[in-house]
Amino acid sequence: MQPSTTSTAANRRGILMMVGAMAGFVVNDALVKYVSQTLPSAQLIFMRGAMATLLVLGVACLLGAAAQLGKVLQPRVAVRACVDACATVIYLLSLFHLPLANATAINLAAPLFMVVFAVWFLKEQPGAARWAAVAVGFAGVLCVVQPRSDGFNAWALLCLGGTVLHATRDLMTRCIDPAIPSIVVTLATALAVTLLSGAMSLAQGWQPFGAAELALLAAAAVFLAIGYFLIIQCMRTGEVSLTAPFRYAALLFAVVLGYVVWGDVPNLWAWCGIALLVGSGLYVVHHERARTVARARAIALAAQAD
Repeated sequence: MQPSTTSTAANRRGILMMVGAMAGFVVNDALVKYVSQTLPSAQLIFMRGAMATLLVLGVACLLGAAAQLGKVLQPRVAVRACVDACATVIYLLSLFHLPLANATAINLAAPLFMVVFAVWFLKEQPGAARWAAVAVGFAGVLCVVQPRSDGFNAWALLCLGGTVLHATRDLMTRCIDPAIPSIVVTLATALAVTLLSGAMSLAQGWQPFGAAELALLAAAAVFLAIGYFLIIQCMRTGEVSLTAPFRYAALLFAVVLGYVVWGDVPNLWAWCGIALLVGSGLYVVHHERARTVARARAIALAAQAD
């Protein structure tokens, strides 16, 4: 196997960033789901996106990146942002016509595509352990969400297209000039989603909203911005094939949040799926640690031989 050019420390940071990004996205989804009971989807996504854009813009200025804000129009940054916006809209459109479990299962197939893309385009060689972790993790996803066979139709294919676009977005992150700050890439993403959802809201119409809804969407914007930034940092830091299985952490956070907020209690199949998800993540961590130890021993032995 070809040795990785990414350091162990960088991979470790990448894993932590992926888990953090998933936590941010899940909390954002929970807040948006609650607000969606009273506001049209396009309107709330636009309002959330506008607040996230202003937040990221402020952070960018505080970090001294104001001079590089024009880089949001840099071709690779702009194209990545447009791909992300299209993926988001496609997923939402399919979600309106699919059982939630089916849409979740399809969306969480992203790690499978990410590993394939990492092999094809980034020339990574993940090895059997990482492939196994992705496959076992996806089996865990199916156990938890338990999709229905009657929910797979043309909308499921559209949802799959959105999943491929999400994986493509993450791959494109690796192609952006490292000199462009991640906060600028984050701003481009938030701006693209806001503009697209704003156009959709004009067709869907608006409804009056109160201070409570505005506060919840502001909180969602904070967690969304955190998720955007961390996923970008993750893709620029660790190996794609290594960090991809940790995207399944989103489902674990969703299960915990579902129990705390809505009182949803996992059934036996779901507990089995949770065990598979946790097990696959621990296996990856253990395997990478063993590889690190073996590499250090090989270097030490080579030094002694010299």
